[in-house]
Amino acid sequence: MSGNYYSIDIWGLLIALVMVGVAAGISEAMRMGIGKTLLWSACRALLQLCAMGFIMEFVIKSNNPWLVLLLVMFMLIAAVQITLSRAKGVPRGLAGPVFLSLVITMLIMISLVTELIIRPQPWYAPQLVVPLTGMLLGNTVSALAVGLSRFFESMKERRDEVDTLLALGATAWEAARPSIVSSIRLGLLPTTASLASSGIVTVPGMMAGQIIAGGNPIDAAKYQFLVLAAIAALTLLADSLIMVMAYRKCFTADDQYNPIAD
Repeated sequence: MSGNYYSIDIWGLLIALVMVGVAAGISEAMRMGIGKTLLWSACRALLQLCAMGFIMEFVIKSNNPWLVLLLVMFMLIAAVQITLSRAKGVPRGLAGPVFLSLVITMLIMISLVTELIIRPQPWYAPQLVVPLTGMLLGNTVSALAVGLSRFFESMKERRDEVDTLLALGATAWEAARPSIVSSIRLGLLPTTASLASSGIVTVPGMMAGQIIAGGNPIDAAKYQFLVLAAIAALTLLADSLIMVMAYRKCFTADDQYNPIAD
């Protein structure tokens, strides 16, 4: 312990892994088929988190804006890959639109949060910008993957309806709009649920982390609300933007339903 901060030693990490191992063993005993995946995911998460911790420590100590931008760009590229790997049933060629939507919306949101609300000195403060980027991206990636999967699934389910609407003179946008709306709503569900339950049912991660680290609980609550509000706004913006760019994948140049989506 240092001051009011309680550190975790190597034995603590090993005990945490043992807990996951016990859960994986129970899964294998019940023949659920997820034990090995659970244990591998836990080991991978530990390695990735420790690696990111070392990288962030180096970037924070360096206090170099170019290193901050480089790390943020790497996180954005990784977010594109993770989004497309999680999204099911989507056509090829969406890496560009996903990357563009993340860059535009993240640039807007990070600028608003850091420069208008928190106003750190220097403006690129790595201990603030990098963790915020990670939290915002983590939630947005999940929402985008769910939204894209739902959109193309909905378009397949509505194929006859879409063909009918097009035959009656509707534009491609008008025919795709019900699927776009339903996919954005589905992507926003986890975010709205987190907003509704925070402070009553749950103490979210950022607030809990700051309190554990010895921070003031009121300040921690303010930061947590800021993060949740930014996630909600970013999710809606990113989902909407990617749908505007992706819906054309379901149509040909002359606004006919594109069977490649099937």
